[in-house]
Amino acid sequence: MKALVFEDKEQVALRELPVPEPGPGEVLVRMEVAGVCATDYHLLRGGHLAHFPLVPGHELVGRVEALGEG
Repeated sequence: MKALVFEDKEQVALRELPVPEPGPGEVLVRMEVAGVCATDYHLLRGGHLAHFPLVPGHELVGRVEALGEG
């Protein structure tokens, strides 16, 4: 899967990452669109206790691709 990754403060890269498998009680969601919000901006600047590298985005539209057990 392609993902925008915050590598470090103010450093962004488009990466190919493995598709995760959903664990028990989890779902795998294929993101269709994602918004960029103030939280993402603060993360990119190293705020909110950012731990790099990280994949931003919590405001999204997607569809369920797979279900974990339970």
